Parts: sequence; structure tokens; C-alpha cells
Amino acid sequence: MRRLWRLLGGNRDLRLLLTANLISVTGDWILRIGLAYQVYVLTGSTLASAGSVLASLLPQLVLGSVAGVYADRWDRRRAMVATNLLMAATLLPLLAVRHAGQVWLVYLVVAAQSCLAPFFSSAEAAVVPSLVAADHLATVNSLNGQARDIARLTGAALGGVIAGFGGIALLSVVDMLTFGLAAVLLWLIRARRAPGLATRPRVLRQWAEGVGIALSSRALRVFLAFTVITGIGEAIMGTLMAPFVRDVLGGDARAFGVIMAAQAVGGIVGGLTAALIAHRFSPRRMFGWGAVLFGALDLVLFLYPLAADVLWPAPVLIAIVGLPVAFLTTGGMTVFQNATSDDHRGRVFGATAAVRSAAMLLGTIAAGTLGERLGILPVIATQGAGYCLAGLVVLLALPKAAPVRHELPRSIPV
Repeated sequence: MRRLWRLLGGNRDLRLLLTANLISVTGDWILRIGLAYQVYVLTGSTLASAGSVLASLLPQLVLGSVAGVYADRWDRRRAMVATNLLMAATLLPLLAVRHAGQVWLVYLVVAAQSCLAPFFSSAEAAVVPSLVAADHLATVNSLNGQARDIARLTGAALGGVIAGFGGIALLSVVDMLTFGLAAVLLWLIRARRAPGLATRPRVLRQWAEGVGIALSSRALRVFLAFTVITGIGEAIMGTLMAPFVRDVLGGDARAFGVIMAAQAVGGIVGGLTAALIAHRFSPRRMFGWGAVLFGALDLVLFLYPLAADVLWPAPVLIAIVGLPVAFLTTGGMTVFQNATSDDHRGRVFGATAAVRSAAMLLGTIAAGTLGERLGILPVIATQGAGYCLAGLVVLLALPKAAPVRHELPRSIPV
């Protein structure tokens, strides 16, 4: 615990980044949970639910790699601030949504948010290693994951409640406020990246370099394989989770919010545990075994309704799932960051994000079509099976002693 307090107490920029993420991600989950349920309630169609997921994936597929290139070029602090402000502005059309005929406005907003999100996520992933020394990286990733779990717990619980009281309009107002506050905190970060070369290669060339780097390293190839397998499963779950709660478990909007928030309860406990002891385990073991346990527990979650027609096991099981998720995310991000260097980390992350978006696009199409043909349970269960498979791939294919390429670049105090 003293290790954590020393790390946070002596790093103002890290505290600002973690707090901004906590606030912004809370707003994201408020909107995500509220919209997922409201779209299904308005339309009653899994295809309509799939439409909102597709609207979020297509821009990321196109812009993911490009965003990573610019994350390596721009001042990352300013990029994160500008992205938060623009994402707040794009929520305004949601204030006009009143009935199913206006669901296209939801798709439009989701697509706009998705266009901007890769620029923030690439900049964030690239900036974290510049704020701390290499031996603190796993601990910081655990803290960042824990902040996101707290945000998920708070946001998911509030999302159902806010949707019930104020609908989509109130959801959008709350999310706008969180984006604005996060932008202020990010602006207060003092450290900036040192200027790069005066002459920079063309964007297309840098994009190609990012793809080439991602394919040149065995560790990154394993990371990409994991991303593809789990991306398909995550899209299936994202599309069918609201129908699963409503039609299989018989829950309402508030039950959906509670179930989605419950995973964060385990994530908070797991995140704190990971932050305290992550330095004792290899990132490979946390990454692989975390994924296997995550997948196995999700299989139990999705298949238990075949034996018992009750709601209460769902939040309990999904809370337990949060424990391995904390170690999975910590290990996975540390593997990625250790396999890349600061001058190309952003574009490699962008290339990975684009690959994940392509995988999720396939998963969304499969969920929207197969969910109505085969039923919700057999399709959503593939998410858990996918994580088990991906975890085994990590354990079997990832080098036990992957080379560390992380370095601490110079920063400019402002």
C-alpha cells in the first residue's frame, strides 16, 4: 500500500490523468447503459441494437490506425483535451430523440463519438508510460483499470436510473458535463512530450510503419490474435446483453444497470489487489490466466438460465468476473506497452484498435442476425468461449520473457 501512496503522492500529472479518466468513463457508462436499454425498448429489435454497435465500430475501423499516427505527432495532452470537448458537443442531437423513428439520431451521435474516441484512446495509451518509470508501469495500469471499474460501477448503476427518470436527453446532459470536467483536469497536466523531428514522414507512411511494427514482434502478434478473438465476443455481448437481461432474465432497465455495474464491484477489489501485487507476477500470466478465468465465469453466467429461471445469480456471477478482468487488463496493457517504444506506441495502438474494430464488426453482424435465428443464449455464450481460447493462445504462444522496449522519454514541464 505504501508503494501506491508514494507513486500517487509524488506524481501530480498521474493523479490528474486518473481522475479525469474516472469522471469521463463514468459519463460514458451512464450513456452506454442508458442508450443500450432505451434503443431496445424503443425498437424491440436485436437488429436495432446491433445498429448502434455498428455505428460505433465503422468509424473506429477506418480511423483507428490514423488516430494512432497523430497521437505520435501531436501534443498528447492537448489531443485528449480537444477530444473530450468535441465529444461533449456531439451529444447535443440526443436531446431531440423522442420515439423509435428518431433512432437514426442515436446512430449518428454514436458514430460521431466513435470517430473521436480513437484519438483519445491512442493518446492516452501512449502518454501513460511517459508519466512513470518502467518498473511502475504495471502498477499504474492496475490503478487506471481500477479507476475505470469504479466508473463502470457508478455509471452503470446510474445509467439505468437516469434513463428511467429523464430518458435519453438527461443521459446526454450528464455525459456532456463529465466530458467538460475531464477536459479541465487534463489541461492541468504539466508534462508535455518533447518535440519530435522537424521533418515528419507522411501519414500514410507512418500508418504503414505502425502496421509493420505490430506484425514484426511475436508479442504484438499474439496481442493482435487475442484482440481479434475477444473483439468478436465483446461485440456479441455488447449487442445481446440488453436482450439477454430483458428477455432471458426478465429484468428491467434498473436491473440491467445493476447487473452491468456488478462486474465493477469485483473489478474494484481485483484492481486494488492487482495494484498491490501485480509487480510479483509476469504480465503474461496475468494476461493469459485472467482471460481463461474470465471466459469460464462468463460461460456460467450466460448458461445458468438453462437450469434456473432466477435473476439474482447474474449480478453475483458478473461481480466475480470482475476479479480476473482486473488482472487481464493489467497484464495485457503491460505486455503491449513493454513491446513498444514511445516514438511508435500511438500508431501501433491505433493499428490494434482498427483490428479490434474489424473483429467487433464481424461479431456485431453475427449477433444481430444469429441472435434472432438461433436465440440469444447460444450466441452470447460464444463470448465466454472466445476468452477461454484467447487466454490459452496467450499462455502457449507469448514468450515467457518478452523483451522490454519501454523507456521513459523526456518531458517538458509547463
